[in-house]
Amino acid sequence: MTEYAPGVPMWVDVSSPDLARTNAFYSGLFGWDAQQVPDPEAGGYTMYFLNGKMVGAAGPTFTPEQHPAWATYLHSVDADATARAVQDAGGQVVMGPMDVMGQGRMAVFIDPTGAAISIWQPQIHQGAQLVNEPGAFGWNELYTRDMPAAQEFYSKVFGWSVEESDMPFGRYSVFQVDGKPVAGGLDMSTMLPESVPPHWLVYFTVNNTEESMKKVQELGGTVIDGPNPTPMGPLAIVQDPVGASFAIIQFTSQS
Repeated sequence: MTEYAPGVPMWVDVSSPDLARTNAFYSGLFGWDAQQVPDPEAGGYTMYFLNGKMVGAAGPTFTPEQHPAWATYLHSVDADATARAVQDAGGQVVMGPMDVMGQGRMAVFIDPTGAAISIWQPQIHQGAQLVNEPGAFGWNELYTRDMPAAQEFYSKVFGWSVEESDMPFGRYSVFQVDGKPVAGGLDMSTMLPESVPPHWLVYFTVNNTEESMKKVQELGGTVIDGPNPTPMGPLAIVQDPVGASFAIIQFTSQS
């Protein structure tokens, strides 16, 4: 990938209270080369490379209360304008917009249903250089308890259109930009307990879901659910050793 259309997921990173442990886990699972940004201002932020191409990153949690999590960043051409649009659409600005060492501008929001979503306005850093390949992220999915409100928000702020379909687990929303699928969404009301907050889930592509599940456990992670069959291929939800959850999927269909 060399460029992303506005509103398309373009970057992912994980927050961790123990970067050394996090880096060892993902390097072992996906074969990533972890390279810490040398500037002290970066606070230990670590870039992940696969075959020489950036695929994601890890950064420290800022408070003991902050739960480790993977974050999804959507492309914004104007972070300040997006922040205003978020507020106008009923969302909350949690952080930013802020400059990040000349690399770009970022901000973090909470959508009206309670899920955190980030944006990136690229300057030097143009986002993930590899996606949809084994070891790189391939999908981003919203879990919410108010899908109509979520659809309205993301359509207003990012111009997404929505196509819905019936799945074995319920109604599934596919968010689109210019007619192309860019993210998914589902109502978690009957799937997960109330203790699980609305969130965005990052999917990573793997060659074999069951083998990757075993590797997760060998490296100190946890299998939360799966493998489960999906129209795109077998899927599992897993958790890294410090508590950040993500999905792994073996794509067997490109339809």
